[in-house]
Amino acid sequence: MARKNYTVEQIIVILRKVEVLCGQGMTAKEAVKQEGITENTYFRWRREYGGMSTSDVKRLKELEKENSRLKKIVAELSLDNEMLKDIASKNF
Repeated sequence: MARKNYTVEQIIVILRKVEVLCGQGMTAKEAVKQEGITENTYFRWRREYGGMSTSDVKRLKELEKENSRLKKIVAELSLDNEMLKDIASKNF
């Protein structure tokens, strides 16, 4: 079976559809099968994205991207600082 890559927005829409179907009396197993995903995928997505709106997820992704950029900057500055300390400690 081919693996599909879903966007975060698609995942949230699927989670909402499954919640609606479960609210109408369907079991979770039947609802996820109707949406074309496995139960494990559903529960993993629900754990990760449950209760979030699409705007929340977009903001989360932006913050993660900014955080990784800042971590890279800190690593570079720490390396520069160590090099300067090493040079300053040597006697010329």
